[in-house]
Amino acid sequence: MSDPLAVRPAIRLNAGTQEKPVLFPRRKSRINGRSVAVLVFLAMAAAFYCVPLYVLVVTSFKTMEQIRQGAIFALPTEWTWEPWNFAWNEACSGITCEGLKVGFWNSVKILIPSLIASISLSAVTGYALALWNVRWAGTFLFILFMAAFVPFQIIMFPLIQLTVHMGIYGSLWAVAFIHTVMTMPIVTLIFRNYYKDIPDELIKAAMIDSGSFWRIFGEIILPMSANILIVVLIMQITHIWNDYLIGVTFGGPGGQPMTVNLANLVTVSTGTVSYNANMAAALLTAIPPLVIYFVLGKFFVQGISAGAIKG
Repeated sequence: MSDPLAVRPAIRLNAGTQEKPVLFPRRKSRINGRSVAVLVFLAMAAAFYCVPLYVLVVTSFKTMEQIRQGAIFALPTEWTWEPWNFAWNEACSGITCEGLKVGFWNSVKILIPSLIASISLSAVTGYALALWNVRWAGTFLFILFMAAFVPFQIIMFPLIQLTVHMGIYGSLWAVAFIHTVMTMPIVTLIFRNYYKDIPDELIKAAMIDSGSFWRIFGEIILPMSANILIVVLIMQITHIWNDYLIGVTFGGPGGQPMTVNLANLVTVSTGTVSYNANMAAALLTAIPPLVIYFVLGKFFVQGISAGAIKG
């Protein structure tokens, strides 16, 4: 007779190696007409943006002799950085021929104070409207909502008069000031909608612990605002950097951003059109916001999914 104690380990081993039944088996994906149509549409949409970008990049590395041959989709037979160097250091904007580097640093000087002023003021205002009992808060929100959709062209002349009386018209400070004023309504609404979901009990508990308005904002609200700060930061950088109308209206000869210099390079140039330099200048203008988006794009998606844009 076999020993039953010797059989038990084998039974346990067999029981442990049995596969568990799958309760919810995955359905095998099948390619149907709807999937094919979606893929075709996405491919066409990608080609719509990628083909002009390919021509832009390839042309910027060609010489004018290669461009005159007419093969816009062909790769350069001789790659050259000369158009990039010309666009950055020697391109003419109006009567000055100092390249796009002047406009680049002007855009940086406009961007930094605009970001600091618009985001800080809008964050504090949205925090106050969402979590504190502000008198006439409903009326103020309605005014903000209406101001967010007022076209810039309607209030452009009053803003020109305002900056003239302030003594900053025609300078970088005028452009930064107008960007701050124009973006505050929509950015304030974004912050307010985000902070509205913070529990009132948290603010009441902080007030019981002798928390003031600024202490609660700095120690509780601001550390919870990483998602919305990333979202607003990317939105503001893209809007301010790519703006043309405010820069050309309020900048003046010495305060024009990079987009104005680019437009002057393309439209005001005389003689033979340097297509390779124009393409290089366009890429130089587009690179900074693209870099910001690629670096912070992951956090932008996380902020959107976490509810940074609501309402």
